[in-house]
Amino acid sequence: MNLIYRFLPLFGGIVALLTELLLSNHRRHPATAYPYYEYLLIILSGIFVVFAILSFFSKAASAHLARKGKLYLAAFIFLSVLNILTAKTAVFPPLLFPSFDNVLSIFVEKTSLVVKCILHSFKLLGLGVFFGITIGLIVGSAVGFSLRANYWLNPVIKIIGPIPATAWIPFALVVFPTTFGASVFVVALAVWFPVVLLTSSGIQNVPKSYFEVGKTLGAGKAHELLRIAVPAALPGIFQGIFFGVCSAFIALMTGEMFGAKAGIGWFINMEKELAEFKGVYAGLILIALFCTVILGLLFKIRSKVLRWQKGLIKW
Repeated sequence: MNLIYRFLPLFGGIVALLTELLLSNHRRHPATAYPYYEYLLIILSGIFVVFAILSFFSKAASAHLARKGKLYLAAFIFLSVLNILTAKTAVFPPLLFPSFDNVLSIFVEKTSLVVKCILHSFKLLGLGVFFGITIGLIVGSAVGFSLRANYWLNPVIKIIGPIPATAWIPFALVVFPTTFGASVFVVALAVWFPVVLLTSSGIQNVPKSYFEVGKTLGAGKAHELLRIAVPAALPGIFQGIFFGVCSAFIALMTGEMFGAKAGIGWFINMEKELAEFKGVYAGLILIALFCTVILGLLFKIRSKVLRWQKGLIKW
């Protein structure tokens, strides 16, 4: 059975490739300069051929294919069905559901613009997430650890936090001199609230016995906060960061649609205004890849930082 799982992704890639090669595109779908989807399927199939060969020598590759093989197969089958319903038969309206070739052509024909938008969004997201996490950790730690800070800051958090970050866009556009600065503020605000909430909650839920032991050993307030409270609350803090990053993408896309001159959100809005839905789908693919990479990095960081909890918590 393990041998079958090793070749399931390759089988799915072959099915998708045969679907593309044996069935002609419907005449209502514009032809592209090159068969980009076919090239993509060939590349993916080649990758899975390499993985299948490596699985005979690498336990990690074998375990990965055994665990994810069915998922990859399902993904290829889904692409094949969608390809039939769009490019091959035009069951879905071609204007709203362009072929895979047309969507992928955006990345080739508008490479410089796509790269510019990615870099702009990465810079904007990076600054917003940095400020949001930094301020969120400071405020959350203070609220969770200090009764005085909790007394003064908790009402402010309860008032500002539940308001969607995107609702602050008119305010941000007036206060900040540039639309970029306003977008950074909106993204940071979207990250700030989940980080504050789960950081303070995590610190407040640390068992009192931890602090009593620390005091017995002569720990001061700073030591209790930095060496006891924050490390014990790290699982909750990472959850807040994950929620914050997901909220940041929503704020990022919305913020870039108002007055921005670049960015993935701006690109999607521009393509939508031009009724070029192939560009809209290309932008959505960029968002999905962007979010997947960033969340994947955060998962790696969390696994490394919280390796002492391995076996205790099931992520």
